[in-house]
Amino acid sequence: MDDRKRNAYFNKVGQEPFARLLDINLKDVAEGYALCEMRYTGEMDNIYGNAHGGAIFGLIDEAFEISSNSHDNIAVALNMNVTYMKPPKKGSTLVAESKETHKTKRTASYYITVKDGDDMIAVCQALVYRKSDAIPFLEGT
Repeated sequence: MDDRKRNAYFNKVGQEPFARLLDINLKDVAEGYALCEMRYTGEMDNIYGNAHGGAIFGLIDEAFEISSNSHDNIAVALNMNVTYMKPPKKGSTLVAESKETHKTKRTASYYITVKDGDDMIAVCQALVYRKSDAIPFLEGT
């Protein structure tokens, strides 16, 4: 992936309202790959004082969104299967890594992990439908 395209993804995530809401930052992107970080704060707690699954899912979905849309065409989620392993420590930085495992003309599969340091917090298997539409913010890059 060339630098202009990489920069377009970094800029877009920096402007995305949902990513800003959870303070998710894109750390790396390549074709079929994304690495995102999010600091787990008390505002993300569930009723038991642990990280809400929705906050962790939001981080997973951001990494999945970027990795699956890294091939110049719009990709939309068809299915996501998340397994939560353990709650993260409050104040920790959670890291989501999304890797493409298989790609055809119309679908692609991804394996996403969320870690708190060495601790595995969640894993996800996900599937997208790959549309023929070009990604608008990449036009001209």
